[in-house]
Amino acid sequence: QVQLVESGGGLVQAGGSLRLSCAASRPTFSVSAMAWFRQAQGKEREFVAAISRSGDNTNYANGVKGRFTISRDNAKNTVYLQMNSLQYEDTAVYYCAANLGVYFGSDKNAYERWGPGTQVTVSS
Repeated sequence: QVQLVESGGGLVQAGGSLRLSCAASRPTFSVSAMAWFRQAQGKEREFVAAISRSGDNTNYANGVKGRFTISRDNAKNTVYLQMNSLQYEDTAVYYCAANLGVYFGSDKNAYERWGPGTQVTVSS
């Protein structure tokens, strides 16, 4: 069973950058589409970005396009989320998720495995 662990969260000033990482425990990572979601306090979990198994295709929420970049290194069983020009509204717990197939859309119910999350706090 694939286990996911996020890292890289923290406190950053508005306009700053952070890079999140998500390490997978099993080689099946390379056959899984991967995604990042986030959940702000008191709000629903929302889609941020996703990447296909090969890494050739990506998908972003409108609010992060041009600021966030998702990538993956299948040799390291790791997916990344580079976050630039961070805004106060980006404050949330960020979760890594895996779809054990080809889906890399925005439906959180399609992802079978989840990490415990990492807190990102942007100060204004």
